[in-house]
Amino acid sequence: MEYVYSAMLLHKAGKEVTEDAVKAILKAAGVAVEETRVKALVAALQGVNIEEAIKKASVVTAVAAAPAAAAVPAEAKKEEKSKETDKKAEEAAAAGLGALFG
Repeated sequence: MEYVYSAMLLHKAGKEVTEDAVKAILKAAGVAVEETRVKALVAALQGVNIEEAIKKASVVTAVAAAPAAAAVPAEAKKEEKSKETDKKAEEAAAAGLGALFG
């Protein structure tokens, strides 16, 4: 996560996201830098419009949050059914074990 944050910080500051810049930020934050992760991050961001990606992510998050808020009662019902199903499964397993041991 800190690798992505360093790239976002560089972008926000108007700096180019390079391996050396990412390493410098991570070292300044006291993070043990893994070279392969830095290289993978910089390679993955080549040709990516970070500003556009941030906008798309915020729209998706806002749209996904609305149905999730409405789904809370449904999840509570599923959890109750799940507990009942688990209890029945445990009872069946116990009955099966009883048959093994006479």
